[in-house]
Amino acid sequence: MKREKHVLQHILSEKKRVEKMRGDDMSAKDEFGTTKYIIYAEFEANGVVERPDVVGAIFGQTEGLLGDDLDLRELQKTGRIGRIRVEVHTKAGKTYGTITVPSSLDRVETAILAAALETIDRVGPAEAQIKVLRIEDARATKRKYIIERAKEILETLVEEEIPETQELTEEVKKAVRAKELIEYGPEKLPAGPHVPFSDSIIVVEGRADVLNLLKHGIKNAIAVEGTSIPETIIKLSKERIVTAFTDGDRGGELILKELLQVADVDYVARAPEGKEVEELTKKEIVKALRSKIPAEQVITEVFYKGKSFYDIIKEREKAAEAKPAESLDVQPEVKVEKKPEMEAQLTEKIPEKTQEEEAKVETKAEEARIIKPIQQQPKRASELEEFADFIERVKKEQTALLLDKDKNIIAEIPVRDLLTTISNRDGIYAIIFNGIITQRLIDIVSEKGVKYLLGARKANVVRRPIDLKIITFAE
Repeated sequence: MKREKHVLQHILSEKKRVEKMRGDDMSAKDEFGTTKYIIYAEFEANGVVERPDVVGAIFGQTEGLLGDDLDLRELQKTGRIGRIRVEVHTKAGKTYGTITVPSSLDRVETAILAAALETIDRVGPAEAQIKVLRIEDARATKRKYIIERAKEILETLVEEEIPETQELTEEVKKAVRAKELIEYGPEKLPAGPHVPFSDSIIVVEGRADVLNLLKHGIKNAIAVEGTSIPETIIKLSKERIVTAFTDGDRGGELILKELLQVADVDYVARAPEGKEVEELTKKEIVKALRSKIPAEQVITEVFYKGKSFYDIIKEREKAAEAKPAESLDVQPEVKVEKKPEMEAQLTEKIPEKTQEEEAKVETKAEEARIIKPIQQQPKRASELEEFADFIERVKKEQTALLLDKDKNIIAEIPVRDLLTTISNRDGIYAIIFNGIITQRLIDIVSEKGVKYLLGARKANVVRRPIDLKIITFAE
């Protein structure tokens, strides 16, 4: 019997504990549901009372006090008052505790209800006193939670979404670059869109190299795609100005040697030592292409002297540091040296000539030196005179003029629209504009059959088509 009684008590205690937990959960749910305000109060009773006594006192002593509209039982049935939570503890024969009342009423009705709690003067058999501590706006707590949670969400968004956006942008750019990529020749070699008509091409190793150059705006690259040089590259090298641009590793060196042997390469450029063309930045690409070396020099140094490409670069850099003057500055000295040699040869051949004959010889030598400039100068002067009025016009109005064969103005456009207009228009005889003549402009103009190109000055011009006359205002 004792054992059965002990088991029964244990079952009952567990049941009470579960019911209490369920009651707490329900209370918490009510508080965080549609609750607007929460009334916090404390009570003190001169005797030992329990939780049901306090709840009963609240409902019993407020019944009919505030009318039907604010009756606690009706309000709780309709859900406008949540589950009332009471916590009690006893000390020295007295009971102390707290009361929490969730309310969905407006602030005025909630305040009236809170004041009504303070009218309760007895709990069970004991005298009691209830005092309202505060009324808390549950929506303010929600607003704080919303702000804090929004901060966390925003931080997550910044950490996760922005890299994803960058990846999407890069993916779009990659797709555009891949769309620009063309297949050239019978071997279908990966190439930039300008390879079919450009006067100069850049030969690289693979498709990734062409894509990287496209990414940085270089559209005249073509790949060999393997260690064996395709026949298309060999044919192109005989017709175009070819720059071999290879990786800075062993494989790049082998491809370069094969290119130099089977193709007509004009210039050689290589990626920095240990790097590949496909991983270079725009700055590194530009620097490598500017440091290109004539193929004849590379062939001599590599095949006959056993030097590497980078040894040649280092020697050039040391020579540039030791003698910073450019090669163009040396030319006048060469001309000065030629004159005494010429006079010496004339003296050796005709040692017994008279002063008149010597004077004639000197005059002829002088004429030989200046005959070409004298012929060219009047020609350029006459050409400038033909276009003088147009030149003055573009200087004043900062525009570009397109002329036909009869020197009639076809179009007058802003300088910034010059390339677009030329590409879309035929029958242009002369172009006059107050700007810089670049290699790109020359290439486009020559394709359209233009005969005269007049500009303020020239910059980085390395090729001049035979049928195009390039004149600057200074000439």
